[in-house]
Amino acid sequence: MAVKKTTVSGSKTKAVPAENIGVKKKNLSEYKADAVPEGKDLTIGIVVSEWNNEITDKLLDGAVKTLKKYKVRAERIKVKRVPGTFELTLGAQYFLQYGQVDAVIALGCVVQGETRHFDFICQGVTQGITDLNIKFGLPVIFGVLTTNTMKQAQERAGGQHGNKGDEAAITALKMANLHKEFVLAETMLEGADGELEDYSRYLSEDPLDDAEYLDDDMDYFDDDQDY
Repeated sequence: MAVKKTTVSGSKTKAVPAENIGVKKKNLSEYKADAVPEGKDLTIGIVVSEWNNEITDKLLDGAVKTLKKYKVRAERIKVKRVPGTFELTLGAQYFLQYGQVDAVIALGCVVQGETRHFDFICQGVTQGITDLNIKFGLPVIFGVLTTNTMKQAQERAGGQHGNKGDEAAITALKMANLHKEFVLAETMLEGADGELEDYSRYLSEDPLDDAEYLDDDMDYFDDDQDY
Protein backbone atom coordinates (compact mmCIF):
# COMPACT_ATOMS: atom_id res chain seq x y z
CA MET A 1 0.00 0.00 0.00
CA ALA A 2 1.30 3.47 -0.86
CA VAL A 3 0.13 6.98 -0.15
CA LYS A 4 0.74 10.27 -1.92
CA LYS A 5 3.20 12.62 -0.31
CA THR A 6 3.93 16.16 -1.53
CA THR A 7 7.56 17.11 -2.02
CA VAL A 8 9.10 20.25 -0.53
CA SER A 9 8.52 22.22 -3.72
CA GLY A 10 4.85 21.30 -3.72
CA SER A 11 4.89 20.83 -7.48
CA LYS A 12 5.13 17.06 -7.58
CA THR A 13 3.92 14.09 -5.63
CA LYS A 14 5.39 10.64 -5.31
CA ALA A 15 4.25 7.34 -3.90
CA VAL A 16 5.71 6.51 -0.50
CA PRO A 17 5.24 3.08 1.10
CA ALA A 18 3.07 3.35 4.17
CA GLU A 19 5.63 1.42 6.20
CA ASN A 20 8.18 4.20 5.65
CA ILE A 21 6.01 7.08 6.82
CA GLY A 22 7.43 8.60 9.98
CA VAL A 23 10.40 6.22 10.00
CA LYS A 24 13.77 7.90 10.48
CA LYS A 25 16.91 6.53 8.88
CA LYS A 26 18.57 5.43 12.09
CA ASN A 27 21.29 2.83 12.53
CA LEU A 28 19.69 0.44 15.01
CA SER A 29 23.00 -1.36 15.50
CA GLU A 30 25.04 1.62 16.71
CA TYR A 31 27.33 1.05 19.67
CA LYS A 32 30.11 2.78 21.59
CA ALA A 33 33.33 1.32 20.23
CA ASP A 34 35.32 2.03 23.40
CA ALA A 35 32.80 0.08 25.49
CA VAL A 36 33.37 -3.19 23.63
CA PRO A 37 35.88 -5.63 25.17
CA GLU A 38 38.41 -7.42 23.00
CA GLY A 39 37.95 -11.07 22.16
CA LYS A 40 41.51 -12.27 21.49
CA ASP A 41 41.10 -15.22 23.88
CA LEU A 42 37.54 -16.10 22.82
CA THR A 43 36.16 -18.80 20.56
CA ILE A 44 32.83 -17.86 18.98
CA GLY A 45 30.44 -20.19 17.19
CA ILE A 46 28.06 -18.83 14.56
CA VAL A 47 25.09 -20.85 13.34
CA VAL A 48 23.43 -19.42 10.22
CA SER A 49 20.12 -20.20 8.56
CA GLU A 50 20.24 -20.99 4.84
CA TRP A 51 16.67 -19.75 4.49
CA ASN A 52 16.59 -16.19 3.13
CA ASN A 53 20.33 -16.51 2.55
CA GLU A 54 20.42 -13.21 0.66
CA ILE A 55 19.84 -11.68 4.09
CA THR A 56 21.60 -14.14 6.39
CA ASP A 57 24.82 -14.02 4.36
CA LYS A 58 24.98 -10.28 5.02
CA LEU A 59 24.30 -10.85 8.71
CA LEU A 60 27.13 -13.38 8.81
CA ASP A 61 29.48 -11.01 7.01
CA GLY A 62 28.73 -8.25 9.49
CA ALA A 63 29.19 -10.53 12.50
CA VAL A 64 32.52 -11.94 11.30
CA LYS A 65 33.94 -8.51 10.42
CA THR A 66 32.97 -7.13 13.82
CA LEU A 67 34.48 -10.08 15.70
CA LYS A 68 37.75 -9.70 13.79
CA LYS A 69 37.71 -5.97 14.44
CA TYR A 70 37.80 -6.73 18.15
CA LYS A 71 40.69 -9.20 17.90
CA VAL A 72 38.87 -12.53 17.68
CA ARG A 73 41.21 -14.70 15.62
CA ALA A 74 39.86 -16.06 12.34
CA GLU A 75 40.55 -19.66 13.33
CA ARG A 76 38.47 -19.13 16.47
CA ILE A 77 35.37 -18.08 14.55
CA LYS A 78 33.49 -21.29 13.77
CA VAL A 79 30.61 -21.11 11.28
CA LYS A 80 27.97 -23.78 10.65
CA ARG A 81 24.83 -23.57 8.51
CA VAL A 82 21.41 -25.08 9.14
CA PRO A 83 18.45 -25.34 6.73
CA GLY A 84 16.07 -22.90 8.38
CA THR A 85 15.49 -20.57 11.30
CA PHE A 86 13.76 -23.25 13.36
CA GLU A 87 16.93 -25.38 13.25
CA LEU A 88 19.07 -22.61 14.74
CA THR A 89 18.32 -23.82 18.26
CA LEU A 90 19.65 -27.32 17.70
CA GLY A 91 22.63 -26.02 15.74
CA ALA A 92 23.51 -23.73 18.63
CA GLN A 93 23.16 -26.63 21.06
CA TYR A 94 25.65 -28.69 19.04
CA PHE A 95 28.15 -25.85 19.41
CA LEU A 96 27.60 -25.74 23.17
CA GLN A 97 27.96 -29.49 23.54
CA TYR A 98 30.83 -30.21 21.17
CA GLY A 99 32.32 -26.95 19.91
CA GLN A 100 34.22 -25.71 22.99
CA VAL A 101 33.02 -22.15 22.43
CA ASP A 102 32.67 -19.14 24.71
CA ALA A 103 29.49 -17.92 22.98
CA VAL A 104 27.21 -18.77 20.08
CA ILE A 105 25.56 -16.36 17.66
CA ALA A 106 22.35 -17.50 15.94
CA LEU A 107 21.63 -15.67 12.67
CA GLY A 108 18.40 -15.99 10.72
CA CYS A 109 15.65 -14.12 8.94
CA VAL A 110 11.90 -14.70 9.05
CA VAL A 111 9.58 -12.56 6.94
CA GLN A 112 5.84 -12.34 7.58
CA GLY A 113 3.75 -14.30 5.10
CA GLU A 114 0.06 -15.01 4.59
CA THR A 115 -0.18 -17.78 7.19
CA ARG A 116 0.64 -18.17 10.88
CA HIS A 117 3.84 -20.04 10.06
CA PHE A 118 5.75 -16.83 10.82
CA ASP A 119 4.36 -16.72 14.37
CA PHE A 120 5.18 -20.34 15.14
CA ILE A 121 8.75 -20.07 13.85
CA CYS A 122 9.44 -16.84 15.72
CA GLN A 123 8.02 -18.19 18.95
CA GLY A 124 9.88 -21.48 18.63
CA VAL A 125 13.32 -20.06 17.96
CA THR A 126 12.96 -17.34 20.59
CA GLN A 127 11.99 -19.82 23.28
CA GLY A 128 14.61 -22.30 22.11
CA ILE A 129 17.48 -19.84 22.35
CA THR A 130 16.24 -18.62 25.73
CA ASP A 131 16.21 -22.20 27.01
CA LEU A 132 19.78 -22.80 25.80
CA ASN A 133 21.06 -19.76 27.69
CA ILE A 134 19.51 -21.06 30.88
CA LYS A 135 20.47 -24.72 30.40
CA PHE A 136 24.13 -24.26 29.52
CA GLY A 137 24.95 -20.98 31.25
CA LEU A 138 26.79 -19.74 28.17
CA PRO A 139 25.75 -16.82 25.94
CA VAL A 140 23.60 -17.73 22.94
CA ILE A 141 22.91 -14.51 21.08
CA PHE A 142 19.63 -13.89 19.24
CA GLY A 143 20.54 -12.49 15.84
CA VAL A 144 17.31 -13.33 14.04
CA LEU A 145 15.47 -10.71 12.00
CA THR A 146 11.68 -10.98 12.25
CA THR A 147 10.24 -8.46 9.81
CA ASN A 148 6.99 -7.71 8.02
CA THR A 149 8.66 -7.30 4.63
CA MET A 150 11.85 -8.29 2.84
CA LYS A 151 12.66 -4.59 2.48
CA GLN A 152 12.71 -4.20 6.25
CA ALA A 153 15.08 -7.15 6.48
CA GLN A 154 17.40 -5.64 3.88
CA GLU A 155 17.47 -2.36 5.79
CA ARG A 156 18.65 -4.26 8.88
CA ALA A 157 21.23 -6.41 7.10
CA GLY A 158 23.69 -3.73 6.09
CA GLY A 159 21.14 -1.13 5.02
CA GLN A 160 20.03 2.18 6.49
CA HIS A 161 19.18 0.63 9.86
CA GLY A 162 22.54 -1.07 10.33
CA ASN A 163 23.37 -4.75 10.50
CA LYS A 164 21.89 -7.15 13.03
CA GLY A 165 25.00 -9.29 12.59
CA ASP A 166 27.21 -6.48 13.92
CA GLU A 167 24.90 -6.07 16.88
CA ALA A 168 24.90 -9.80 17.64
CA ALA A 169 28.70 -9.93 17.53
CA ILE A 170 29.04 -7.02 19.96
CA THR A 171 26.58 -8.70 22.33
CA ALA A 172 28.53 -11.96 22.11
CA LEU A 173 31.79 -10.21 22.99
CA LYS A 174 30.26 -8.46 25.98
CA MET A 175 28.48 -11.51 27.35
CA ALA A 176 31.39 -13.91 26.80
CA ASN A 177 33.74 -11.56 28.65
CA LEU A 178 31.19 -11.11 31.43
CA HIS A 179 30.98 -14.89 31.82
CA LYS A 180 34.78 -15.13 32.02
CA GLU A 181 34.82 -12.47 34.75
CA PHE A 182 32.43 -14.51 36.89
CA VAL A 183 34.38 -17.73 36.27
CA LEU A 184 37.64 -16.01 37.24
CA ALA A 185 36.09 -14.54 40.38
CA GLU A 186 34.75 -17.95 41.40
CA THR A 187 38.12 -19.59 40.75
CA MET A 188 39.90 -17.02 42.90
CA LEU A 189 37.34 -17.47 45.67
CA GLU A 190 37.71 -21.25 45.55
CA GLY A 191 41.48 -20.83 45.72
CA ALA A 192 41.21 -18.58 48.77
CA ASP A 193 38.80 -21.01 50.44
CA GLY A 194 41.20 -23.86 49.70
CA GLU A 195 44.14 -22.04 51.29
CA LEU A 196 42.06 -21.24 54.37
CA GLU A 197 40.95 -24.86 54.60
CA ASP A 198 44.55 -26.09 54.34
CA TYR A 199 45.64 -23.69 57.06
CA SER A 200 42.78 -24.74 59.32
CA ARG A 201 43.67 -28.38 58.72
CA TYR A 202 47.30 -27.64 59.60
CA LEU A 203 46.29 -26.04 62.87
CA SER A 204 44.00 -28.91 63.79
CA GLU A 205 46.32 -31.82 62.85
CA ASP A 206 48.53 -33.56 65.48
CA PRO A 207 48.05 -31.09 68.32
CA LEU A 208 49.91 -33.49 70.66
CA ASP A 209 53.03 -33.29 68.51
CA ASP A 210 52.98 -29.52 68.89
CA ALA A 211 52.53 -29.88 72.64
CA GLU A 212 55.44 -32.34 72.91
CA TYR A 213 57.60 -29.98 70.89
CA LEU A 214 56.80 -27.16 73.30
CA ASP A 215 57.57 -29.42 76.27
CA ASP A 216 60.98 -30.22 74.79
CA ASP A 217 61.69 -26.50 74.44
CA MET A 218 60.73 -25.92 78.06
CA ASP A 219 63.04 -28.73 79.18
CA TYR A 220 65.87 -27.07 77.26
CA PHE A 221 65.33 -23.80 79.09
CA ASP A 222 65.14 -25.64 82.41
CA ASP A 223 68.48 -27.28 81.65
CA ASP A 224 69.99 -23.86 80.95
CA GLN A 225 68.81 -22.60 84.27
CA ASP A 226 70.28 -25.59 86.08
CA TYR A 227 73.57 -25.01 84.31
